[in-house]
Amino acid sequence: MAGTLLDIAMMHSDTLIIRAREGDKNAQGKLVQLWYKRIYNFAYKFFFDHDLAMEVSQKTFISMYRHIESLQEVARFRSWLYTIAVNYCREELRKRKTNRSVSLHDLRPGEQEDSYHWEASTGRVDNPERQLRQTELSDLLQQCLLELSDEQREVVIMKEYEGLKFREIAEALQISENTVKSRMYYGLDGLKRILERRNITKETIGYEQ
Repeated sequence: MAGTLLDIAMMHSDTLIIRAREGDKNAQGKLVQLWYKRIYNFAYKFFFDHDLAMEVSQKTFISMYRHIESLQEVARFRSWLYTIAVNYCREELRKRKTNRSVSLHDLRPGEQEDSYHWEASTGRVDNPERQLRQTELSDLLQQCLLELSDEQREVVIMKEYEGLKFREIAEALQISENTVKSRMYYGLDGLKRILERRNITKETIGYEQ
């Protein structure tokens, strides 16, 4: 089972966090290994741009190295890390909006996203036709997500694709849980309307269940 060992390591990473907080460089490096893909995926889904996702990921972990000793509670590491990532995503967004209006043409698919795609990998390569259809669908869903407001997009990605709890999202975004739930509700409703407008149904997506 691909990812099982990584999942186990992440569940038992408290010791690593404690050691990293005490300045253990080896433990800090292992935390980067454990969390890099998650942070990259979050940023990639937010921007749909490989270079920006790499930029945000690098800045996030540089900041983690510099400030982890200030982390008060080990249990809050995940929401703390996402707070850093969200802030860098917003910073990049402000830069782009300052330079020019952000459009779907600017936020183009990243050609080198190293297969960190929307849907989880099945761990095996199916027939080429299905693979192509999944890639096209992944890009289409990503474009729909980009049509949401920045605030709704953050919450939908964190909850639906990163698996954070409402409490963790509230901590990461520094807002109330009720606000998180409200943004989640309107975000999913908006996504549904966007999909309907594009005539994308469960049949189009080809759900197997």
